[in-house]
Amino acid sequence: MVVVAVALLFVVFGCIENDIPYARLQCNFTSISAEGEERPAVIDTMYRKVTFYLSEEVDIHSVKIASYTLSEEAYVVGDTINQPFDLSTPKTVTLRRYQDWQWTFEAQQTIERYFTVDGEIGATVIDIPAHRVVAYVSDQTDISRIRVLTAKLGPKGAIVTPELEGQIVDFSSPVKVQVEAYGRTETWNVYVEQTTSPVTTVRVDAWTNVAWVYGAAADSEDNYIEYRLKGASAWTKISHDRLTIQGGTFYARLTGLAPSSTYEARAVSGEYQGATLEFTTGLNIQVPNAGLDNWWLDGKVWNPWTEGGEQYWDTGNKGATTLGASNSIPTDDTYSGKGYAAKLETRFVGIGVVGKLAAGNLFVGKYVKTDGTNGILAFGRPFEQRPTRLRGYFKYQTAPISSTTAGFNELKGRPDTCIIWCALIDAPEPYEIRTNPNNRQLFDPNGADVVAYGKMESGKNVDDYTLFDFELKYNSTQRVPKYILITASASKYGDYFTGGNGAVLYVDDLELIYDY
Repeated sequence: MVVVAVALLFVVFGCIENDIPYARLQCNFTSISAEGEERPAVIDTMYRKVTFYLSEEVDIHSVKIASYTLSEEAYVVGDTINQPFDLSTPKTVTLRRYQDWQWTFEAQQTIERYFTVDGEIGATVIDIPAHRVVAYVSDQTDISRIRVLTAKLGPKGAIVTPELEGQIVDFSSPVKVQVEAYGRTETWNVYVEQTTSPVTTVRVDAWTNVAWVYGAAADSEDNYIEYRLKGASAWTKISHDRLTIQGGTFYARLTGLAPSSTYEARAVSGEYQGATLEFTTGLNIQVPNAGLDNWWLDGKVWNPWTEGGEQYWDTGNKGATTLGASNSIPTDDTYSGKGYAAKLETRFVGIGVVGKLAAGNLFVGKYVKTDGTNGILAFGRPFEQRPTRLRGYFKYQTAPISSTTAGFNELKGRPDTCIIWCALIDAPEPYEIRTNPNNRQLFDPNGADVVAYGKMESGKNVDDYTLFDFELKYNSTQRVPKYILITASASKYGDYFTGGNGAVLYVDDLELIYDY
């Protein structure tokens, strides 16, 4: 009977196949660096892409990876990562853990190029793909004897033939220039052309209380900008000390303008006026609930908007309350003594050693969902104006950093630091934040979509409400944002679950400023 039973068991269990599929776990680069980086590489786990930012001294055709780390049990297929990459075009790297995951490596490299000549009008046109340079002078200038003031058409250290800088050159026909770097040679065609327009009003970038007016003329002339309210007879001249002059181009920042008003501006060079350009200033728009007075309690979750009202702000409370209570809450301890303010407290939430640090935080956007004990957030709300500053009131009680994660262990025991920041982006959608270390994606102030950014930090106790007022630094006066992001956190590195248990940040009465 025993033999029969054993035989039956063999028949039954011997026929069972292990057809349970392997877990489908994405393999990620958790850190990576290349030799000659200008700034750290950006890892995008959603699109499985690494972007390197290379200095101009690096040969983009032969980029060497300096170091990298991978998610648990992942490895690189083949030996490609140990070989130099030609990142003049994107390249693919395969990671494997049960399944293969294709990652893309790409590089951005800015090579400073310039070319200026004596008596130039406007800015030189440098067409990089076509290897073409065009500078403009007046129609009274002899283009057979042009003095080249500056010339740099390749990376530092490139060999240029012929060397034009400081020379008097005949530009009656295009001049061919050979630029040799890293064993490769580019041929550039350099033109100097005459123009009949002595001065040009290039463009106006109109904000709300501010406008930027750009002009072009010969740099040897008396150049300036003037403007007036439409319908007024007198022009207001912008003095030279308020002009920024860059060779044959110049611009002025107009301040003190009225919102939603129409003005006229023009560039002037000596006795000549450029075309008059009309422009209308923008609106002075404040974000909803900027005073942080509106809150409601939904179960354990405090929400920074009225029940049934518009949701503009959010917090990480939905994540914190999976293991504890809300740690971003309203308080009647306010700057004005009226209404409410936001009290953001960093806490270790959980039971005993089982849990996680949750930084008290508040942000413009929406908490999308919880991923395990991590959060997925959508930072930003639609916004097209261009404020110059963010102002408000805060106070802060720091605490020794008690919880750290990889890369931040040296901070343990140091005072925690709070942060309030604001950004404008022209991305097509809100910025997705993921705090899960396996596919982490955090905001990058240097990202390509960032139009402007500013911040305030404090790592010491501020016992009474104190004014903070920081400027938004714009990457371009011309780009129009699509979203505004505002974030406040009791722990600067809270996204990395690093901070001090008990650190508390109070924030009240935020205001966007539109003038300088």
